[in-house]
Amino acid sequence: MRDLPFESVAKALQALEAISARTQITMTLVNLLRQTPPEVIDKVVYLVQGRLGPEWKEIPELGVGEKYIVKAISIAYGVSEDVVNKSFKATGDLGEVAERFASRAKRGLAGFLGEEKRELSVTRVYEALLKIAYATGEGSRDIKIRTLAGLLTDAKPAEAKYIVRLTEGRLRVGVGDATILDALAIAFGGSVEVRPRVERAYNLRADLGEVAKIVATQGVGGLENVEPQVGIPIRPMLAERGKDAREIMEKVGWRAIAEFKYDGERAQIHKDGDKVTIFSRKLENITHRYPDVAEMARRGIRAERAIVEGEIVAIDPETEDMRPFQELMHRKRKHEIERAAKEVPVKVFLFDALYTDGQDLTVKPLAERRRALEAIVIPLERWEIARYVHVESSEEVDKFFLQAVEEGAEGIMVKAIHDRSVYTAGARGWLWVKYKRDYRSEMIDTVDLVVVGAFYGTGKRGGKLSSLLMAAYDPKEDAFKTVCKMATGFTDEELERMNEMLREKVVSQKPLRVISRMKPDVWVEPYYVAEVLGAELTLSPIHTCGQGAVKEGVGISIRFPRFIRWRDDKRPEDATSEEEIVDMYRRQLKKIEEGEQA
Repeated sequence: MRDLPFESVAKALQALEAISARTQITMTLVNLLRQTPPEVIDKVVYLVQGRLGPEWKEIPELGVGEKYIVKAISIAYGVSEDVVNKSFKATGDLGEVAERFASRAKRGLAGFLGEEKRELSVTRVYEALLKIAYATGEGSRDIKIRTLAGLLTDAKPAEAKYIVRLTEGRLRVGVGDATILDALAIAFGGSVEVRPRVERAYNLRADLGEVAKIVATQGVGGLENVEPQVGIPIRPMLAERGKDAREIMEKVGWRAIAEFKYDGERAQIHKDGDKVTIFSRKLENITHRYPDVAEMARRGIRAERAIVEGEIVAIDPETEDMRPFQELMHRKRKHEIERAAKEVPVKVFLFDALYTDGQDLTVKPLAERRRALEAIVIPLERWEIARYVHVESSEEVDKFFLQAVEEGAEGIMVKAIHDRSVYTAGARGWLWVKYKRDYRSEMIDTVDLVVVGAFYGTGKRGGKLSSLLMAAYDPKEDAFKTVCKMATGFTDEELERMNEMLREKVVSQKPLRVISRMKPDVWVEPYYVAEVLGAELTLSPIHTCGQGAVKEGVGISIRFPRFIRWRDDKRPEDATSEEEIVDMYRRQLKKIEEGEQA
């Protein structure tokens, strides 16, 4: 099997760290991909992502503690742990510490054992990192340390730096999925123009490594054969938001399905015989949280193999009334799942079918997918198809909206049913439109924003991170742009939890995908998403979201932002987009102008 020297990956990572222009980042990746043998291109893509596989595979996180890494560096380079710690205190970066010792090491573990250094290959590094990730139980500490020390012994300086950063889970090269998709399109399709074909395959098989292997071995044409596969999550189709019924109906073509929008956890349910796998909106495997839902799927789906989507909603065990999304947080327990299932029972409302017994339904219009869903679903006590009606007027939409709110839903979804209403996996568009309760309020719409920084509090909150720098996502630049500083809405318990959460994601310098004029006390790797409610949108000379879209040199910010809840079901790339923020500001401005004219 052909392999690639790990040095090639290390040099590319080094180059990526030194540049910020997305075009240069993309071409650096293109050059790396073109020199990578197809046999290991999936591993190279994973390493550039800073992981060992797609997130849904549940490979344990690499994040090895500092003490273990210090000991491994000590063993590899024949220096005391005190010396390593002293260097670490001076630099604050264990990757740089390893690089420094590797550049001057003459005798380490290999020297003591009388061995010659061996060139590190991508496969060797990848498999060693897998070994470290999966090491558990008695003796795992020594396995992790010796395995890492073995890699560092044979590593060249740059290799040592990035092996350590990969091991501690802090790669910091600022490469998102969108940039890798561009690089794959250019490397194997000759142009970014073929990006949509690469992205479609990725949306159906949420595994960039596998997509890279297909396009590297079969060319862009090979991607046309990619279809949904039971057991591999499909990136969910996303919706736009509508401000009123007339606008929504204009967007969907005046013929649509309106269905209840439930305040629950979106779930993609895969059934393969008796095996059921449930994926969250973030494509996280959440089957262990919902053994009751898995059993419903076994009994409630006629097809032998199927992929369906629905909303898991908490219900009151006494009244069967729907409960808020926050109630499902009890289902996150790692232990006593059966007890949690009894305390917080759930009901499943299904709304789409993506695959059934060999048929790819994502290419079919919604009306056809709906017929397929109704054909395979066996209604059970807490397992049914979401409430819906056919609508052809804004009056019908408003009437159904009020009915949904009255019955405990948070609003409705309006979905086009014309011939082009296919399932656009991973994409946001006007085929689906959200119409929620808070959109009818005089307050600004709620938005989902990403934490990119944090500030320490004073007084009672002294020494604790108590306010957050929040950002919207710009898919065009694959970047996060700041929109507000948020300090209200947190209880004391939530502040404690927030500090615990953020500790693992704090980084020493601004993440490369973050565009910010404001400098927080600490930078945070984009990971956590929060739902935020504000008083209004206003122009801002400080924040970078929407910069130049309304006024030259000026961005848009949220005035009086307030924390509502964490959106653990969303990836940072699923957050409210910069374009949505700009559109919301323009709508608000238009409303104000119309009010002044009245």
